[in-house]
Formats: sequence, structure tokens, C-alpha cells
Amino acid sequence: MLVLKRSGFWASPAWPDPSDPPYVNAVIEVASTLTSGEILACLHGIEAEFGRERSVRNAPRPLDLDLVDCRGEVSQAPGPLLPHPRMGSRAFVLCPLAQIAPDWVHPQTREGIAALVEALPAADLDVTRPLQNN
Repeated sequence: MLVLKRSGFWASPAWPDPSDPPYVNAVIEVASTLTSGEILACLHGIEAEFGRERSVRNAPRPLDLDLVDCRGEVSQAPGPLLPHPRMGSRAFVLCPLAQIAPDWVHPQTREGIAALVEALPAADLDVTRPLQNN
């Protein structure tokens, strides 16, 4: 895989326990000949190298890598769920995505990234902020 673009780093409150240290988020665009399933397997391998153990959903983890979109693919289980099913409601995904792909369009809803960001609750946008020295 070849990294084509990288967003700046964005901070957002930890979830589900906002008293934990804030998360640092970013989005990258890569070029790859791998399938979406192979890319997701690579991401899970990287997470494992950083000590992530998949146990309970939303359990604390040192690293969380998601496949948000793959060539506009729309797919359901048993393979990767694409586009990521909750991405359209997450400021910590949409804000950095808008930074590197201002013309991106959601493969299912056909909404542009600007409309998706605008539809986010103001409270989510208020707590999702770019970190200095991006």
C-alpha cells in the first residue's frame, strides 16, 4: 500500500468514557491492489502489533484502525461492511476526511462530505478539533 494523502491529527473525547484521555484521529488515503478484505486484515494485523486484543466491543485499546471506504464499494457481512456503517455520524472521521478529500461522496447516500459535516450535531463539532502542529 502506498500512502497518497494524510490528514492532520484531530482530537476528540474518549468514548464511551469521556474521562479517559482524548483520542487522536487521522485519515489516510492509500493506493492498493488489495481487496477490501485484505486491507482490513492488514489493519487488524497492525492493531495486533500494537497490542490490541479484540474482546468486548468498545473495550479500551491502544490503536483502532478502520476501513472507512474502499473504491466506493458497498458491501455487507461476511466481508467488510463498506462504507463503514457509522462513519457518516462521526465528526472524528468526517472532519479529517474532509481535509484530504473535499469532493468525497458517500457511496450509499450520495451525500457530499460538506453536507455530512454540516449535518453533524454542533456539540460533536465543538469537541472535535485539529491538533496544533499538523
